[in-house]
Amino acid sequence: MAEKAKVKDDWIIKDRLYELVTGKEPLVFTLATTHSRNKSMLYFDPATNTQRELRYATNQNSVFVDEQKGQCIMGRIVFRNGKLNVKKEEIALQKLLSLYHPCLGKYYEEYKPQELATNEVEWIEYEMQAMNLAKALTVDEAEAIMRVEIGEKVNDLSSTELKRDVLIFSRKQPILFLELAQDENTQLRSFGARAVEGGILKLSQDQRTFTYGKNGRKVMTVPFDEHPYSALAAWFKTDEGMEVYKAIEKRLK
Repeated sequence: MAEKAKVKDDWIIKDRLYELVTGKEPLVFTLATTHSRNKSMLYFDPATNTQRELRYATNQNSVFVDEQKGQCIMGRIVFRNGKLNVKKEEIALQKLLSLYHPCLGKYYEEYKPQELATNEVEWIEYEMQAMNLAKALTVDEAEAIMRVEIGEKVNDLSSTELKRDVLIFSRKQPILFLELAQDENTQLRSFGARAVEGGILKLSQDQRTFTYGKNGRKVMTVPFDEHPYSALAAWFKTDEGMEVYKAIEKRLK
């Protein structure tokens, strides 16, 4: 029977390196090679819509039990110092590790330098884009972004410190920075944070409700799974929210 799951006609014959996601710890780490009650070795085959049992045997060309014939000589899969080198001749073991093993991505990964380089290039490009945008921000724009990130601490920063911190933020978290910098609601989120800092509005401890600071009357309820200030910013755009926004704006001035 031909191997059905994840058929790889273009499988590249080469030596492969696998690494633990935790690095070099533990010094010795052993992967399961057979299915048991405590350690599942099953692979869902989308071609047949069935769970297929896996087993690593050094004298078999397939890692699927339903394709193995005769007596099996069981093999071991052992990482030492966080690494496991598998020679190109051990195709069955490579396919088990690269395609089917349930611990793939959870405890170990195949080392793919080209993919790593691609990811690093993308990250560097994000960093460059974010830092260039951060460099061009006005003080008010930088303050709005950093207020969302660090809250009222932004009030204690000089313009130079603010510029420094927004550049650092853009370099360390470029994707989040770009989202904030390109989000039309960033200024409104900052406005909401200032209203809370000034005691005009109050955010409940569970971050689910905004109320007026003085009388405690409810302003709005934060929808489930939404950031409170993002929800407040969106609410400011409604007819009711616009009236509240104008009233708060007068008091903040």
